[in-house]
Formats: sequence, structure tokens, C-alpha cells
Amino acid sequence: MNPITDMQSGTDSCEHLGTGPVSTEPYTSPDYFELERERIFRRTWLSVGRVQEIPSGGDFFVRNIAAAKCSILVIRGRDDVIRAFHNVCSHRGNKVVWRDAGNCRHLTCNFHGWVYGLDGALRGVPDESQFFDFDKKKHGLAEVALEIWEGFIFVNLSPKPDPTLAEHLGALGKSISGWPFEELTNCFRHTVEINCNWKIATNVFQEGYHVPFVHNSTVPDSAAGPKNPFCRPVGMRFYDLHSVISFYRNPEPRLNEIDRIVSKHGPGYRNRTVTLGKLPPGVNPARANDWGFDSNTVFPNFVVHLWGNGTYNTFTFWPIAVDRTILETRSYSKPPRTAGERFGREYNRIVLRSALTEDVATLEQVQPMIESGAKSHFILQRTEAAIRHHYQVVDRFVRAG
Repeated sequence: MNPITDMQSGTDSCEHLGTGPVSTEPYTSPDYFELERERIFRRTWLSVGRVQEIPSGGDFFVRNIAAAKCSILVIRGRDDVIRAFHNVCSHRGNKVVWRDAGNCRHLTCNFHGWVYGLDGALRGVPDESQFFDFDKKKHGLAEVALEIWEGFIFVNLSPKPDPTLAEHLGALGKSISGWPFEELTNCFRHTVEINCNWKIATNVFQEGYHVPFVHNSTVPDSAAGPKNPFCRPVGMRFYDLHSVISFYRNPEPRLNEIDRIVSKHGPGYRNRTVTLGKLPPGVNPARANDWGFDSNTVFPNFVVHLWGNGTYNTFTFWPIAVDRTILETRSYSKPPRTAGERFGREYNRIVLRSALTEDVATLEQVQPMIESGAKSHFILQRTEAAIRHHYQVVDRFVRAG
């Protein structure tokens, strides 16, 4: 197996990552960004959605992946099989599906009316007799490798993906399998374009050092408090490609009146009481008593937060330029059963949006400052080790050729 994809069982030590400064060049260099496009986003497994988004035959969604310069159609066939295709007509290269999502009986290119089945096969060609030595079986949609893990749909743009998705996720995937993802179907989402490099955006979710300062008004002491004022993690684990940061939970956060109301009806971002029973071994791997949630960074651009109260969030960072990123966030919980639970879900949505606004405002100040060249390196402390790890894995892929 390629050394890049060899999986380790994971280590709780960050000493192997080093302690030196980290160059800012990979965050600003157009040439480096082009190598990331080719050697990471066109060759690794990318999370594009969940199976619950397309529950019935004919359901589809389109994922435009600017970093890989492509549009991917993910569709469930009448045979209940989920497939992915390049969203490109075989005739003259038109984009076949223009909608973001929907349901269809077949796929029709609006340029010249070529018709494809839900399995990607070419079914109909107007004025077919005028083509030369034409065989419809050879001109279906170009299929994209697709695999599913715990209901998450991943695609890989490489013609022959190596490793498999299971090998890519490795020990991390095995250790958090069993989390009740399929039970948490209530979802709200936010999408925002950020004027910064995708790694800068990803890095803010790989440390809690910023929380007491950036989020002082939204979640001031839920993950920090008198016993842990700087939001030091209660555990860290590093795999070959991925990392896990276990964040502290303040047992006595300051709650306003709305927080108290929400806490009576279910979980809130300011009141993250641990209610789960037995956890998969990779969730809170240190088994810390003051644990609140885990931030799992799945290389290259997917972060999953698993909370002790049984909810979870996902954050996907899609590069669109060296200094621009689209962040998609999704939050999942059990469907609300009462008006109180519905109110709590909506309140959580607003709190998360406010926290993201604080992050975005900060990140957009970072990019132009490092582009100024005033500083050539970042100085990272121990609790920012996951940033160093992600930086090194990205660089390893870029330099591997």
C-alpha cells in the first residue's frame, strides 16, 4: 500500500509532529493551491452528502466541486442503488442537470435532447441515424467512484481509487462506527463563502484556543470556565491522515433565561449535558469525565463534531480559489416531538449561525494579513497540534507528486 495511505491505530501523543513554526506560504501560494487541486481533491475521498437526502428512486443532488473543476451528480436508481456521475453530456459537454436537487424519471440534456437513464446509460438520441458508427452503450454518463460509510456518501474522482474508502478512513472510521447517525434526521444547514484559504478555515475547527475570545458573546463558557479558562482539550488523538480533538465541557456554564428554557426541552449549545450511555471506542477516547464533544477531522476537508448529548454537526470546506472557501455546515438531531423541542432546535440554529459569523469575520482578517508578507510563519502551541498535523498531511500529498 502507498505510504501515504497506510493507516495507524492512532496515538495520543503529538510529540512526533514537532514544535517549530509553520510557513504561511501554502495558505497564499497560487502554485501550491493548484497542486492541492490535482493531488488532493482529484485523488482522495470527499464527503458530498448523506443517503437520507435521496431516499427514493429518482432522487438526486448535484455537487459542484470547484477545487476539482467538476460537477458531480449523485442519484438513487429505481433499483435503490446510489451512483455518482460526472454531470456532463457525452455529446457536446453540456451540464446535464442544472438544478441543485430534485426527482426525475430520466435525465435529459437540454442542449440537444440526449436522454440518460438513472443508471447513467444513454437511452435516446434525437436523429441518431446521422451519427457515424454510433453505439449508445459506449456513450453513457461518466461514472464516478462512490462509497458509503455510516450513511455518508463519499466520491473519489480518481479513475481507480486507491485506497478504498474503508482504508482511507482507517482506524478512525472503525472507532466511531456505531454512533447513532441514522437516528438523527432533523437537519438545519448554513452555507457561507469565506474570503480565506480553505486550510485557514479548517484550522479554526481544530483548536479551542480561540473560543474564550472570539466566541465570548455566543458560547462564552460552555467549553471553557474557571477550571479551564483557555479551552484546553481533554484529549487528542492522531492517525495517519486524520485527527480527533476532545473538547472540555464546563459543568456549570452561565445560562441566560432562554438557555434555561431550551435546556428543559433538549440539548443546547450553551448547555451541553452528556446524556449518551455507552459510546463507540473512538468517541471521547480518553474517557474524560469533563468531556463535551469530539471534533473529528477527516482528511482532507471534512470535520464531524460528535456531542455527548447525542447530536452531531458536520463542516465541509470547499476551496474555490487560493483565498476563497465555501463552508457548508449541517447540524443533526432527533426530530422534535413537541413545540418546546422545536423551539430549542431553532434557537440552536441561531446560536450556531452567530458563532459561525464570529469565526468568518475573524478568518477574513487573517488572509489579507498573511498575504501582506509581514509574517512568514505561524507559531503554534501544544493545543493547536491538530493544525500542525493537517498542515503536514496536506504537504505530504502535495509533495508526493
